Amino acid sequence: MSIRLAFSLALASLWYRRKVLALVTLTLTLSITLLLGVQYLRTEVKQTFTNTISGTDLIVGARSGQLNLLMYTVFHIGDATNNIRWSTYQKLQDDQRIDWLVPISLGDSYRGHRVVGTSEQFPEHFRYGRDQKPALAEGEWFNEVFEVVLGAQVARKHGHQLGDDITLSHGGGRTSFSNHRDTPFTVTGVLAPTGTPVDQAVYVSLEGLEAIHIGWESGVAIPGRTVTPEQALERDLTPGSITAALVGIERKVLTFQVQREINGFRDEPLSAILPGVALSELWRIMGQFETALLGITGFVVITSLIGLIAVLLTLQLQRRQEVAILRATGASPLLIAALHVIECVILAVAACGLAVITGAAGIAALSPWLLETWGIQIGLRPLNPMEWLIIASVPLAAFLVGLIPALQAWRGSRKQGLGHVVPE
Repeated sequence: MSIRLAFSLALASLWYRRKVLALVTLTLTLSITLLLGVQYLRTEVKQTFTNTISGTDLIVGARSGQLNLLMYTVFHIGDATNNIRWSTYQKLQDDQRIDWLVPISLGDSYRGHRVVGTSEQFPEHFRYGRDQKPALAEGEWFNEVFEVVLGAQVARKHGHQLGDDITLSHGGGRTSFSNHRDTPFTVTGVLAPTGTPVDQAVYVSLEGLEAIHIGWESGVAIPGRTVTPEQALERDLTPGSITAALVGIERKVLTFQVQREINGFRDEPLSAILPGVALSELWRIMGQFETALLGITGFVVITSLIGLIAVLLTLQLQRRQEVAILRATGASPLLIAALHVIECVILAVAACGLAVITGAAGIAALSPWLLETWGIQIGLRPLNPMEWLIIASVPLAAFLVGLIPALQAWRGSRKQGLGHVVPE
């Protein structure tokens, strides 16, 4: 019998038992979707994670480990060990090798969201993803001391619109009992979603942060020392210090030279880190957990394949008459065994196809919600070689596990002696 005929017989057999095998295929489809989804999300999240900041050559802050400096400046997690003096920032500005500087001042919050004090340099030079600039969905960047720009998720979560007044809180915790009630800020802009920590932040001017802390030198409001917005505008609002600075080097070949000099800065202890190197180290630490998750999901697929074996072995008891008829018409024991393997592979290929379609539909449906709710930017893209390898491994595994019922069918068919059996 030809391969085409064997394939036709396998399809006919699968269709005849479609009700039982459909449940097995569904289980296998879901497990493959889970495995493929974990790998897909792992790749996309890593890409999004890596693209959180781009185009920045160095991040400068007080002396600390590079992961700590990266976490509080880029991801707004944790706190700085110390600030850097404003005079130091000005010296960096005077360095002819440095093309641009973006000051970052942290310490306050708004309903659990980090308040970032910065300047007009932030929307001009900060980049994420593939050299993308943070764009305003509506309004404009702050121009005055008591104006604020909200990240996309901050505005959505709290329902803020242009012109709303908000009160910032002292300290970086989610709950604060020390609020700057005397100096409210007016919302002048809302940023478009970026899928980065930018969406979770609130942006004000450095002068604005100085203004709201007049009378808060001891960490709490001192009665009689705090000022109104009008009074604050009459003061010198030049910051005494900032938390960190993003640095762009004019000639990239000088990046390591500038980094060494900043790390050896004599006036105060500083750290200058390469964002890409720090991100790679952070992902390497986190990679152990996602690899373990991928392995657990792989075991789910293996379990589904074992279930397929169990079903096929159970069905063999119902196929004795079918096997006897095939043997009587000239089918060899090898062909009988091959039918089981072909059926396993066909079911695996069908499950893989359904898994790809299901996964694509799920990503297309959930990606807008993930971006809006969690700030995770995941979109449809062609499968990468690793994902194709995962898909190809499932039919191969099905072929191997199909040899078990095939071997049993081969042994059973050799013992049957209906009619005149054509020799192998």
